[in-house]
Amino acid sequence: MNEHAIQNAIRNALAGRCLLFRANTGTAWTGNKVDRLPGGRVLIHDARPFSTGLPPGFADTFGLVPLVITADMVGQTIGQFLAGEIKTPTGRLSDKQEAFLRAIKNNGGRAAVWRSPADALATVLGAL
Repeated sequence: MNEHAIQNAIRNALAGRCLLFRANTGTAWTGNKVDRLPGGRVLIHDARPFSTGLPPGFADTFGLVPLVITADMVGQTIGQFLAGEIKTPTGRLSDKQEAFLRAIKNNGGRAAVWRSPADALATVLGAL
Protein backbone atom coordinates (compact mmCIF):
# COMPACT_ATOMS: atom_id res chain seq x y z
CA MET A 1 0.00 0.00 0.00
CA ASN A 2 1.38 3.47 -0.87
CA GLU A 3 1.39 6.47 1.51
CA HIS A 4 -1.73 7.97 -0.07
CA ALA A 5 -3.73 4.77 0.47
CA ILE A 6 -2.42 4.44 4.05
CA GLN A 7 -3.39 8.06 4.73
CA ASN A 8 -6.93 7.52 3.43
CA ALA A 9 -7.32 4.38 5.57
CA ILE A 10 -6.07 6.28 8.63
CA ARG A 11 -8.39 9.23 8.04
CA ASN A 12 -11.35 6.85 7.75
CA ALA A 13 -10.33 4.92 10.88
CA LEU A 14 -10.04 8.12 12.95
CA ALA A 15 -13.33 9.67 11.80
CA GLY A 16 -15.27 10.78 14.86
CA ARG A 17 -12.34 10.25 17.24
CA CYS A 18 -10.41 13.45 16.51
CA LEU A 19 -10.26 16.47 14.22
CA LEU A 20 -7.74 15.58 11.50
CA PHE A 21 -6.52 17.56 8.50
CA ARG A 22 -4.24 16.68 5.61
CA ALA A 23 -1.32 19.06 5.23
CA ASN A 24 -0.66 19.86 1.60
CA THR A 25 2.92 20.98 1.20
CA GLY A 26 5.08 21.82 -1.75
CA THR A 27 6.01 24.50 -4.23
CA ALA A 28 3.85 25.96 -6.97
CA TRP A 29 3.95 28.93 -9.33
CA THR A 30 2.11 32.23 -9.26
CA GLY A 31 2.36 35.40 -11.31
CA ASN A 32 0.73 38.66 -12.33
CA LYS A 33 -1.43 37.21 -15.10
CA VAL A 34 -2.51 33.74 -16.19
CA ASP A 35 -3.49 32.92 -19.77
CA ARG A 36 -5.21 29.65 -20.58
CA LEU A 37 -3.89 28.26 -23.84
CA PRO A 38 -5.36 25.64 -26.18
CA GLY A 39 -4.94 22.07 -25.06
CA GLY A 40 -5.14 22.90 -21.35
CA ARG A 41 -1.76 24.61 -21.15
CA VAL A 42 -1.29 27.69 -18.96
CA LEU A 43 1.02 30.67 -19.43
CA ILE A 44 1.97 32.52 -16.23
CA HIS A 45 3.35 36.03 -16.73
CA ASP A 46 6.10 37.19 -14.34
CA ALA A 47 6.10 33.71 -12.81
CA ARG A 48 7.65 33.13 -9.40
CA PRO A 49 7.66 30.05 -7.15
CA PHE A 50 6.00 30.04 -3.75
CA SER A 51 5.83 27.45 -0.99
CA THR A 52 2.74 26.53 1.01
CA GLY A 53 4.20 28.20 4.07
CA LEU A 54 4.40 25.10 6.24
CA PRO A 55 7.86 24.52 7.70
CA PRO A 56 10.08 21.75 6.33
CA GLY A 57 9.29 18.49 8.09
CA PHE A 58 5.67 19.42 8.92
CA ALA A 59 3.63 16.23 9.36
CA ASP A 60 1.36 14.84 6.63
CA THR A 61 -1.64 15.10 8.96
CA PHE A 62 -2.44 17.29 11.93
CA GLY A 63 -5.38 18.20 14.12
CA LEU A 64 -6.80 17.99 17.62
CA VAL A 65 -7.60 15.17 20.01
CA PRO A 66 -10.37 15.88 22.53
CA LEU A 67 -8.90 15.59 26.00
CA VAL A 68 -11.03 15.53 29.13
CA ILE A 69 -9.38 17.38 31.98
CA THR A 70 -9.58 15.70 35.38
CA ALA A 71 -12.15 16.85 37.92
CA ASP A 72 -9.56 18.80 39.85
CA MET A 73 -9.02 20.81 36.66
CA VAL A 74 -12.69 21.84 36.31
CA GLY A 75 -13.71 18.91 34.05
CA GLN A 76 -13.42 20.83 30.79
CA THR A 77 -12.65 19.19 27.46
CA ILE A 78 -9.79 20.77 25.55
CA GLY A 79 -8.07 20.02 22.26
CA GLN A 80 -4.58 18.55 22.27
CA PHE A 81 -2.46 19.06 19.13
CA LEU A 82 -2.07 15.91 17.02
CA ALA A 83 0.42 15.18 14.22
CA GLY A 84 0.95 12.00 12.21
CA GLU A 85 3.67 11.46 9.64
CA ILE A 86 2.43 8.84 7.16
CA LYS A 87 4.97 6.27 5.99
CA THR A 88 4.89 2.93 4.23
CA PRO A 89 6.18 -0.05 6.22
CA THR A 90 9.68 0.63 4.85
CA GLY A 91 9.46 4.44 4.66
CA ARG A 92 12.00 6.49 6.60
CA LEU A 93 11.69 9.86 8.32
CA SER A 94 13.85 12.77 7.27
CA ASP A 95 15.79 14.60 9.97
CA LYS A 96 13.35 17.52 9.71
CA GLN A 97 10.34 15.22 10.07
CA GLU A 98 11.87 13.63 13.19
CA ALA A 99 12.56 17.09 14.63
CA PHE A 100 8.98 18.23 13.96
CA LEU A 101 7.43 15.20 15.69
CA ARG A 102 9.82 15.60 18.63
CA ALA A 103 8.93 19.32 18.94
CA ILE A 104 5.20 18.49 19.09
CA LYS A 105 5.78 15.90 21.82
CA ASN A 106 8.13 18.19 23.76
CA ASN A 107 5.39 20.84 23.80
CA GLY A 108 2.59 18.62 25.09
CA GLY A 109 1.12 17.34 21.83
CA ARG A 110 0.71 13.83 20.44
CA ALA A 111 2.86 12.93 17.45
CA ALA A 112 4.08 9.73 15.82
CA VAL A 113 4.89 7.94 12.59
CA TRP A 114 1.77 6.23 11.27
CA ARG A 115 2.24 3.19 9.07
CA SER A 116 -1.31 1.91 9.58
CA PRO A 117 -4.68 2.92 11.00
CA ALA A 118 -3.73 1.00 14.18
CA ASP A 119 -0.67 3.25 14.68
CA ALA A 120 -2.82 6.36 14.27
CA LEU A 121 -5.49 5.09 16.64
CA ALA A 122 -2.85 4.30 19.26
CA THR A 123 -1.63 7.91 19.09
CA VAL A 124 -5.17 9.31 19.35
CA LEU A 125 -5.90 7.06 22.35
CA GLY A 126 -2.66 8.16 24.03
CA ALA A 127 -0.79 4.88 23.74
CA LEU A 128 2.08 6.36 21.66
